[in-house]
Amino acid sequence: MSTPVQDRGRRRPALDRPARAALLLGLAGFGYRLVLTLLTVPVSNSDEATFGLAALHIAAGREHPVFLYGQRYMGMAEAYLAAPLVAVAGPSWPVLRLPMLALWALFVFLAYRLTRRICAPWYAVLVVGLLALGPERVVRDQLQVVGGRPEVKPAVLLILLVAVGLADRRVRSRPLAAGAAGLLAGLAVWSDWLIVPYLAAAGLLLAWVLRRELLGWCGATLAAGFAVGAAPLVADNLRAPPGQDSLSVLRRISQVAGATPPLTDRLRGGLLEGVPLATGLCPVDGCAHWQQWFGLFYPALLAAAAVLALVAYRRAAARPAGDQVGPAAQLALVAGAGLTLAAYVRSPLAATDPLNNARYLSVLQLSLPVALWPLWVAARRAWRGTAGAAGRLAGASATAALAGLAATALAATALFGAGLEPSRVEERQARELADAVRRAGLRAVYGEYWTCNRLVFNTAESVVCGVLDGRLTPGQNRYPPYWRQVGRAERPGYVLVADGPADRRLRELLGPRAGPALLAEVGGYRVYHPETAVRPWR
Repeated sequence: MSTPVQDRGRRRPALDRPARAALLLGLAGFGYRLVLTLLTVPVSNSDEATFGLAALHIAAGREHPVFLYGQRYMGMAEAYLAAPLVAVAGPSWPVLRLPMLALWALFVFLAYRLTRRICAPWYAVLVVGLLALGPERVVRDQLQVVGGRPEVKPAVLLILLVAVGLADRRVRSRPLAAGAAGLLAGLAVWSDWLIVPYLAAAGLLLAWVLRRELLGWCGATLAAGFAVGAAPLVADNLRAPPGQDSLSVLRRISQVAGATPPLTDRLRGGLLEGVPLATGLCPVDGCAHWQQWFGLFYPALLAAAAVLALVAYRRAAARPAGDQVGPAAQLALVAGAGLTLAAYVRSPLAATDPLNNARYLSVLQLSLPVALWPLWVAARRAWRGTAGAAGRLAGASATAALAGLAATALAATALFGAGLEPSRVEERQARELADAVRRAGLRAVYGEYWTCNRLVFNTAESVVCGVLDGRLTPGQNRYPPYWRQVGRAERPGYVLVADGPADRRLRELLGPRAGPALLAEVGGYRVYHPETAVRPWR
């Protein structure tokens, strides 16, 4: 990665050309995401606001949640990371998202280091370049504080790098490194269960590297680290009421009423929509047919990557000092992607709503280095002139595929960047709504799910909100204290989507009093303050 140069009598490492190229691409991606963060793009929502409110409560010492309010399976690591910044700078969307930006930078750095070690330096530059790009679906998963994905991907890469470092004998304290890997694995399991397939593959690699030391200090510190990292998850599940443990909750939400869609529909949604969306080849509203090619060939690329890794492993095993851990790490990434895809296409959601559920495949970015490695190998052999006629044809096709992949991702990113204005307008209207509610003197209001916690966060809890559904009956209130506080208000306000089901229901109940109760109409919302509370559920 580097060559030593002389500097005032000292020798310090200098970045070589691949490292400098990767640094420039990484900085470009970081700058792009920093601008999006400062603009609050993608737009905020009430799910993200719930994490922000938890960070606010953590910073004030009021709460120390293990899971997202109203759930028992999504860890709150992101809220704890944001809490110190919120304590210093106050609640705001850019402040809330800054730790996610730092996690993205760490992820890309680790992806470069691992790809360079197990593949090739200039290929690692290509991987960084692709990761630097990002249309809306990709940056949503990277920048929005909605739990899980931003923090678990660096954790997996760190575990893999620890395993590689242990195999290379470059780690001074092997028990300490094993304990750190176990801690990362435990924290990742607590944060997001979607990462379990990758953790299983990385854990097997680590166990293979430490196979002679698992019964000693390394095994003990590995187990202890995992226990400490997963302690919040274990403790909360031990206290959970029957049927409210994480496994039971996950099992319920993964079920869809009615018949399970056919496997062909689930494969179509998972491969042709989910994979291209998760890897940044499509806009958020879906993939055109010409953008689906990567998802169609993705399983074949994983299979080819597995074959290349097995061949490299056998060759390394035949040599006295061959590099076996590199191919083994490649196999771990292939296995992680394969298991993740298999779990996803088992779910009916892959067929019934592939656009919204493609976020569950965002962890496939971890396997981008191995998924494209067969294409790089074929292209490199053709350009070096070491292949026959068939090899040159395959190399030309591989080169075209890599170029097409990069061009498609770049085009999707450019289209997203050119269409930011609607997102900025929506975010501005959300702030104007919060200002209008405060100016009206309202401190306790009812609203719909996608209004309430976003409004509470935008007002730094100077306004609290209780969630109602379209029939003006109690909805999904993630933080019960807000609901109880609004319930005690003698004259609460109502903040509803204009002409939505809840708005129509309120006007129906108010009758001729609806006009005088309307205080403001802002950004597609109506703010009411009736003379008497409207609580039809009582």
